[in-house]
Amino acid sequence: MAIRSLRAAEEWAASETKSGMDLEAAVGGQIRELRKIKKLTLTQLAQAAGISVGYLSQVERNQSKLPIGVLKKLSDALGVHMNWFFNGNMQAAPGERDIVVRKAHRRRLTFTGLGIAEELLSPNLAGPLELLLSTIEPGADSEEYSHDGNEAGIVIAGQLNLWVDGKLFQLEEGDSFSFSSTLQHRCANPGTVPAKVVWVITPPHY
Repeated sequence: MAIRSLRAAEEWAASETKSGMDLEAAVGGQIRELRKIKKLTLTQLAQAAGISVGYLSQVERNQSKLPIGVLKKLSDALGVHMNWFFNGNMQAAPGERDIVVRKAHRRRLTFTGLGIAEELLSPNLAGPLELLLSTIEPGADSEEYSHDGNEAGIVIAGQLNLWVDGKLFQLEEGDSFSFSSTLQHRCANPGTVPAKVVWVITPPHY
């Protein structure tokens, strides 16, 4: 994590505490969401972050203080940047936080070296599905993988090569798809402009 990112997180925590929102209250539920999606037990995540199971349980239930240094360890163990917890719908109006995602409040994740950036379009990861917008740079390739659940999507810009269970599908803007995520799958952008794809994944697998 770059120093400026750490400082930004500290500044955000300080400002939110002054405005009445505690850092642990804003983050505890998100830690629990990510842990469950990644199928990690409390023990596994606590061991990876070098903290006790009891303390982690208290953090997830917003019953214990959460120093920035500990959050950094938890972020590393969960595979996200710390700014994941400080962006997105925590900035939204309370009345719409769990229903609407404004464009300026989307949470973003960039896969370093892969040329793929994803924005979370669903309000959180606690529900039965996950809505994502992927931007895939020309030549970028997701590499092959599989996981539980199902997914579907539509190409809204550019071109997409999609492999499902060894079969190649060449998709253009407006084409859509659906398949079982248990099948080996992979996508790549064969074009010269960024491809944009909206994905629906159930259960969430961020």
